[in-house]
Amino acid sequence: MDLKPGSRWKSAVCDVEVVVVRPPKTPATLECGGYQMVPHGEPKPEGKEIAADFAEGSQAGKRYADEETGMEVLCTKAGAGTLTIGGRPIGAKEAKKLPASD
Repeated sequence: MDLKPGSRWKSAVCDVEVVVVRPPKTPATLECGGYQMVPHGEPKPEGKEIAADFAEGSQAGKRYADEETGMEVLCTKAGAGTLTIGGRPIGAKEAKKLPASD
C-alpha cells in the first residue's frame, strides 16, 4: 500500500473517501469498515460488508491521525465505516484553539 501525500483512497465497503495528508513513518495498512482501502481509481471488491466492530462512521471534512505511525488523512466523503490502521481505530483530530483577539 503506497500511502503518498495527496494519494486518494476509498473504502471497499462504504462511501468513505480520504486523501493522505501525511504518510506513515513506517509501512502501514489503511483500512475502513474492517477492510483494506483501495486506490480511488480502482473498482471496489464485490460481496464485502462493513464489519460490526468497525461501523462507527467517518465524517467528511475531518482529519484523522494516528500518533503511533504519524499518518494523517483528510476524509473527503463521509460513510459508515471506521478508519483504522492495521486494525487499530484512528480518531479525528481536534481543531486547534485560536488565541482570542481583544
